Amino acid sequence: MDFGLTEEQRMIVETTRAFVETELYPHEAAVERSGVLPLEVIRELQQKAMAAGLYAANMPVEVGGAGLDTLSWLLYEKELGRANYALHWTCVARPSNILLAGNAEQRERYLMPCIRGETWDCLAMTEPGAGSDLRGMKATARPDGDDWVLNGTKHFISHADLAGFAIVFMASGEEDTPRGPKKLITAFFVDKGTPGFTVREGYRNVSHRGYTNAVLEFDDCRVPAANVLGEVHKGFEVANSWLGATRLQVASTCLGRAERALGHAISYAAERKQFGQQIGKFQGVSFKLADMAMELKAAELLTREAAWKYDQGSVTEADMAMAKLKATEVLAMVADEAIQIHGGMGLMDELPLERIWRDSRVERIWEGTSEIQRHIISRELLRAVGG
Repeated sequence: MDFGLTEEQRMIVETTRAFVETELYPHEAAVERSGVLPLEVIRELQQKAMAAGLYAANMPVEVGGAGLDTLSWLLYEKELGRANYALHWTCVARPSNILLAGNAEQRERYLMPCIRGETWDCLAMTEPGAGSDLRGMKATARPDGDDWVLNGTKHFISHADLAGFAIVFMASGEEDTPRGPKKLITAFFVDKGTPGFTVREGYRNVSHRGYTNAVLEFDDCRVPAANVLGEVHKGFEVANSWLGATRLQVASTCLGRAERALGHAISYAAERKQFGQQIGKFQGVSFKLADMAMELKAAELLTREAAWKYDQGSVTEADMAMAKLKATEVLAMVADEAIQIHGGMGLMDELPLERIWRDSRVERIWEGTSEIQRHIISRELLRAVGG
C-alpha cells in the first residue's frame, strides 16, 4: 500500500478544501444559530459546487459523476466533513449508491435527477421500535394485484423534507430458519405526494443543526410493482451490496472535523499565554495535543487501509467497522480535548468547537452504533477460530 497521494488526489483535496473554506464556512454561523438552511442558499451553493466539479462526485462517470476510486472519494469526504453537515451534505450532495442498484428506468427516474441537483433521495429503514434490529421492523408491504400496499411508520429519516422520494424498506413476508421465523425485507421507491405517504416534522436534534430528520407515515400507501428496488424479499441483499461503504464515509467526515478541531487547539496552545509562557509548553496541554494527533493518525490509517482494500476487493466488514468505530470515537475525544485546551472560550459559538463537540455525539449512533461495530469486529475474530 502506497501511503502517498497521487497528484490527482492532492488536487481533489485542495479543490474541495478551498470550496469548503470559501463557500461553506461563511454560512455556518447563520445555520447553526437558526437551525435552518434556506433553499436559496442551497441553490446558490449547488450551482457553485457543480461548477467546481464537486457535486455528486461519488457517482460513476457513466452517470455523470467524477468516478472517484474509494480512497479519492474518502479524501473528498474528509474535506467536506470539516463544514456544518447540512451545508456540505445538502449543497454538495452525494446521491446514495443504492440508486445504482435500480434498473435502467429507475435510474432515469430517480438517480439522474439527484445527480443533476433537481432533487434529493432519502433512505427509510429505522422505526420507533426497530433501530439496530432491522429484522424487528413492523412496517409492512403486502402485494395487491400489480401493486404493493405499504403501512407503518419510519423515523429519524434524514433530509426527508427536501427529498423528492424515499427508498423505503418494509417487511414483506416471513421465512422459517433454524433460529425461528425471520422477516423478509423489500425495498421500494415511494414518491413524495403518493396518496397515503405523509412526511411529518421530526425531532429537534442536538447534532447537525440544519440537517433535518423526519417521520414518515404510510397508511395504505399504494405503489406499483415497478417501484421495487432489486428483488422482492431481497431488500437486505440490496442494502448490503450498495451501502457498505457508508461507514467509511462517516469515518472520513469525522476525520475532517477532528482535524479542524485539532488545528484550532494547536493554534490556541501556541498563542495563549498563562503564567508568563505559551500554554502549549505546559505538559498538561502538550500531552493532550500529542494524544489527539496520535489517535487521529491511527483513525486515518485505519480508514485509508479500508478504502484501499475496498478497491482491491478484499475489504471485510470488520475493516469498515474498525474505521467507523475508531474515527467516531476519536472525533469525540479530540473535540472534547480541544474545548478543554480553550477553556471557557471553547464553549462559545464564536468558534466551531462547540458545534463539532455536539455534532460528534450522533456519529457513534447512526450507521451502526459503536456497540454494533464492536459486535461485527468480535464476531469476525471468533469465526476465524470456529467461535
